[in-house]
Amino acid sequence: MKLNTIKPAEGSKKDTRRVGRGTGSGFGKTAGRGHKGQKSRTGGFHKVGFEGGQMPIQRRLPKRGFKSMTKQYNATVRTGELAKLKTDVVDLLSLKEAKLISNLSQNAKIFLSGEVTKKFKVQGIHLSKGAKKAIESAGGVVEVIADPEEKTIKNKLVVKDVAAKKPSAAKKPSAAKKPSTAKKPAAAKKE
Repeated sequence: MKLNTIKPAEGSKKDTRRVGRGTGSGFGKTAGRGHKGQKSRTGGFHKVGFEGGQMPIQRRLPKRGFKSMTKQYNATVRTGELAKLKTDVVDLLSLKEAKLISNLSQNAKIFLSGEVTKKFKVQGIHLSKGAKKAIESAGGVVEVIADPEEKTIKNKLVVKDVAAKKPSAAKKPSAAKKPSTAKKPAAAKKE
């Protein structure tokens, strides 16, 4: 095989239809556009979904909810499923190895649903209150992760405290008062 002998597969390429080339072709004269009207003219097309001024279907229908773009990266695990783990340490890696969560998952949360039979050490995973209680009551250990929301709130509080402690540069020092130039009564002359 050489570059100059390569051809597309037989039947994969089709010649484009040549319109306006005589009546014998079936697409002569008006070239398949019909007579008159907006669609027959050049540039005679409107935007997609336009219905002649009538409220278009995509605007008539009610809009509800949204599709999460991060759903595939967030996983949920039930406490009953933790028994499938081979290790006592529960983290993202061990959950992926046990195929309890997808390999795409970046975050996981454990919910209370089912019994906890072993002592687990939970690292780097969020838990519901019930799941945390169940794991700790079974003798397990939970390493707490600070929520990003809590971090931002703490950061804001720290920034406010720092700003309150610093003297504001906006205030200008008051100018020194000049002594008043009011005339004092002249002292009486002695004769």
